Amino acid sequence: MARKKPKSRAASRKPAQKRSPARKAAVRKTAAKSTARKKLKARGHAQPSVRRTRPKQRVAISHYRDEDFKADGLRAYAKYRDLGIAEASQGLARAHVIRLIGPCDPAEVSKLHFHDVDFQMVYVLKGWVKTYMEGQGETLMREGSSWTQPPRIRHLIMDYSDDVELLEVILPAEFKTVELAT
Repeated sequence: MARKKPKSRAASRKPAQKRSPARKAAVRKTAAKSTARKKLKARGHAQPSVRRTRPKQRVAISHYRDEDFKADGLRAYAKYRDLGIAEASQGLARAHVIRLIGPCDPAEVSKLHFHDVDFQMVYVLKGWVKTYMEGQGETLMREGSSWTQPPRIRHLIMDYSDDVELLEVILPAEFKTVELAT
């Protein structure tokens, strides 16, 4: 009796079922995901994401009241309405509405300076203001205009309308302003 040759493993398997292209793609994705997961698990040295701890913040609500504009800010020719953001964010940011007192006196307001900040944004709520920023030149900002001032950019106010109001947001809340000799 002739001995039958043992079948190879591949030959002993059932005939392969045909797979649709969608099924093939799904199998490849699953295989890719499994491999990726295994690699991450195998390393075992995954660094936990570094999360900065920020101070606990609270809600700050500020309703418009004319008497909240105070002449206690950075400039003598301006009144500031603090929006409570500095206290609520524990110094992370400051936001205030600034009213520049008219008429504009260029001898007083046009002093080149910069702020040592991480971020500064200004939005014109009412009126207009003409500014100068190093590298940008003179720009007339009208109601609805906004701009950012990169950290330490040299700038100044050249002129403004008697009714101008600006919203300013600055990070951090406490910062240094440096006036430059012209």
